[in-house]
Amino acid sequence: MSLIHRSTLFRAILGFVQVTGIAAVAAAAQQRSEPNPDGSRDAICSSAWADSSEEASYLADTGAAMQRMMSDMAARPTGDIDRDFVLMMAPHHQSAIDMAQAVLRHGHNEQIRRLAQEIIVTQQQEIAAMRLAIGDPLPPSMPSPTEVARSSERP
Repeated sequence: MSLIHRSTLFRAILGFVQVTGIAAVAAAAQQRSEPNPDGSRDAICSSAWADSSEEASYLADTGAAMQRMMSDMAARPTGDIDRDFVLMMAPHHQSAIDMAQAVLRHGHNEQIRRLAQEIIVTQQQEIAAMRLAIGDPLPPSMPSPTEVARSSERP
């Protein structure tokens, strides 16, 4: 199979995978917003069903992170498999960082908070390694945001 045909085939497969993945996430989100047969609701990433304003803020933060991730992962294939991998994985890793920061803002369990801090650091390192591997420049250095103000400490 020639390189051109492989590239075209790869783009078609990648496009199909992206579309079906987004459709699956949308279907799952719709299903979560509908009541279960017993009348209960699944509140994953849905601030509409949160029991407190802090939980609602947390769910809104994580929901926004997931929406950004799905949008950013829908990058148009470049024809370079390695670059395409990084274009899809970097937003996935950034979403993990964003969700970990949400836990630091809203969470209370110190073990989970420490895990969130580790996630932030390791995911940032992996994003940097992927970008360097494909020859992309790194953004300017800045301190790792492993500690953020909790929602009750915000101005």
